[in-house]
Amino acid sequence: MATIFAEHHLGLVRLALIMVGDQATAEDVVQEAFARTHAGRDRLRDPDRALAYVRSAVLNGCRSVLRRRATVFRRAVPYEPPVWSAESAALVGEDRKEVLVALRALPRRQREALTLRYYVDLSDQEVADAMGISGSTARSTIARGLAALARILGEDA
Repeated sequence: MATIFAEHHLGLVRLALIMVGDQATAEDVVQEAFARTHAGRDRLRDPDRALAYVRSAVLNGCRSVLRRRATVFRRAVPYEPPVWSAESAALVGEDRKEVLVALRALPRRQREALTLRYYVDLSDQEVADAMGISGSTARSTIARGLAALARILGEDA
């Protein structure tokens, strides 16, 4: 196994790097493949095919990494653009806080409609379905809520 490692480690890391896209993860995948192969070397049917087994283990490891990444991306928080200074981060935080305070001041139905529409990103019809109201009622509730929110924020600004 040491000979295979010495002769093929770099090539396998390059293979993994192409698959996963970053050096550290590629090295981890290859290391794990070698460790598992070494631990199970007594169970290899054909020891002459150990390189093929390690190569297959590297590809399977890469697939696992990519599956985990896909799961993480599906559940990830939406992208927030980078904040270039602490001051701008504080201003954005204050703006959001002001909007949330104003949103709490709205009647329950308007607050729900705006939250579903703009925070959960549902369409007008999906808002209507979620609230158990008609599509036109949802649209007018959203419009009235936006107008009330603008009035509240305009008075405080």
